Amino acid sequence: VQLQASGGGLVQAGGSLRLSCVASGLTFRTYRMGWFRQAPGQERAFVASISSSGTSTTHADSVKGRFTISRDNAKSTVYLQMNSLKPEDTAVYYCAAGRTPVLLSTSPILGQGTQVTVSS
Repeated sequence: VQLQASGGGLVQAGGSLRLSCVASGLTFRTYRMGWFRQAPGQERAFVASISSSGTSTTHADSVKGRFTISRDNAKSTVYLQMNSLKPEDTAVYYCAAGRTPVLLSTSPILGQGTQVTVSS
């Protein structure tokens, strides 16, 4: 299984970024997908998840109203649209996959991260 994330970078506070993650080696449409992030010196934190069909999403309170997760099963790709970015959003963002919500939460398959840096 490979999860290839991209789209990170340096952006000013208030700006936007769109992260993408292309999955391979798994039947994408059967997996719940998500994004986690880890800031320096902090534990990895949940950001958002989306059901296998794309009909149900969950976002962490810290990003609600600013970030939106979506997916395209035909392209085996999950996205994270990030608007109104804040300096505290600075972290390495990881794409994640799990067969169930519990597995995604407790033992996700993680890809390599992409760095997001928000300057004030």
